[in-house]
Amino acid sequence: MDIVRSSFGKNAKGEETTLFRISSESGMRVCVTDQGATLVAVWAPDRDGIFEDVLLGYEQALSYDRNRGHLGAVVGRNANRIGGARFLLGDQEIVLAQNDRGNNLHSGPDFWENRLWGAEEFPEEGSVRFTLHSPDGDQGFPGNADVSVTYTLTPDNVLRITYRGVSDKKTVFNMTNHSYFNLAGQDAGSILDHELQLFASGFTPAGPLSIPTGEVMPVEGTPMDFRTPHRIGERIGADFEELKYAGGYDHNWIIDGEAGTMRPAAVLYDPKSGRKMTVSTDLPAVQFYTGNMVHATGKGGQEYTARAGLCLETQYVPNVLNFERSDMARPVFEAGSVYTAVTEFRFSAE
Repeated sequence: MDIVRSSFGKNAKGEETTLFRISSESGMRVCVTDQGATLVAVWAPDRDGIFEDVLLGYEQALSYDRNRGHLGAVVGRNANRIGGARFLLGDQEIVLAQNDRGNNLHSGPDFWENRLWGAEEFPEEGSVRFTLHSPDGDQGFPGNADVSVTYTLTPDNVLRITYRGVSDKKTVFNMTNHSYFNLAGQDAGSILDHELQLFASGFTPAGPLSIPTGEVMPVEGTPMDFRTPHRIGERIGADFEELKYAGGYDHNWIIDGEAGTMRPAAVLYDPKSGRKMTVSTDLPAVQFYTGNMVHATGKGGQEYTARAGLCLETQYVPNVLNFERSDMARPVFEAGSVYTAVTEFRFSAE
């Protein structure tokens, strides 16, 4: 493995940032930056061995500092939405900022993606590890927390993301990566012809504000059933209330199998290029988002519009901190206990 660093320009605070390029002997390349511990590029081969960047993104740190769509971003301490921007942590009510129609989204508005992280390279392992100290009260969450995100590129074309966190107080850790993929290439336009399989028998309805209530609905007989592969555009406009609320897919699926063990979550395939991406994780759920609100100018001046890319964000079930049910894993960790989570993206072609 080879790791090369280069300047990625200054961020909005005037800090110098760095881009790290990890390359494997197969020719696959991954680029990450200490600006937000962000995933910037993924170069993967098609069926003819031609490499394309399959990740929506930008060419400089300053653009990631103004990244309204969270392209490539690491999200923490808590990914996704918390209803009413508040929840109980034991006997303590935790109140967060209301940055999404009265709710909290991605722990903002003081996002981790707008911070410069520490960085350490591990060339023998094909890894770059980013670290961040999140002080007590940061974003409203209790505890001095030290977190890390490690990106590893393996010789067999697997991009592994490993999350770790520990705090001196009971707190929440629910981190994810908000990358938008287009397996035809970041400048190829719509992902509606991609085929998706989700290893999930149920999803969590979210209503008009995209806040799950704790209900789990079987996918059978609905346009949310991806247990066998379906073209993404096939049913996205179906007469189904949840799709109308979100303007497409922007929902959480409960991954089949035992949370805490590595298992397949999704397979994404682009018939045009033959590229396939298999997503595996030890987390309980995955948010599938078809980029319904995307509008940005990205790499090479490419105009990203709605459905130019899609997200598969592995995480705990959104708003689970407010559920009365006790049969779902909660992202709550006692003082001194270590939070870890792993998600892998395996790239192949056929």
